[in-house]
Amino acid sequence: MASKDLHNNIDIKRAISPVSVADNTAQVSQIVDTRGYESVELVIATGSIADADATFTVLIEDGDSPTLADNVAVSDTFLLGTEALAGFQFDDDNECRKIGYVGGKRYVRATITPASNASAALLSAVWVLGNARTAPTSNPPA
Repeated sequence: MASKDLHNNIDIKRAISPVSVADNTAQVSQIVDTRGYESVELVIATGSIADADATFTVLIEDGDSPTLADNVAVSDTFLLGTEALAGFQFDDDNECRKIGYVGGKRYVRATITPASNASAALLSAVWVLGNARTAPTSNPPA
């Protein structure tokens, strides 16, 4: 049964709380600290996207500062999937997207930037930290 145990080997952190975005304001995630984990994944969930021509791009940044004062855009070499595949548009209602990070920096954040968005677009995101160096991980997550 241990080979199917994801529960005790991951942690989840809030990235972007559920939000209704009705303009082109970028949604910047919480910074995630990857210490103690070998893998990081951002999972994005959309709800209804009301605008008929809105697009949403995703940017992943990393750094060694806990405030990401040293942030840089992550090279595609250190991403699993692409930022383009993690993005979404007006007809992607009620879907999920994912993008993984395999770089060597300790801190990571994501920015989801709308364009041509003038109506309510519902979205949220969570960080999934995997392959914990110390398991089992706490539940509920700390």
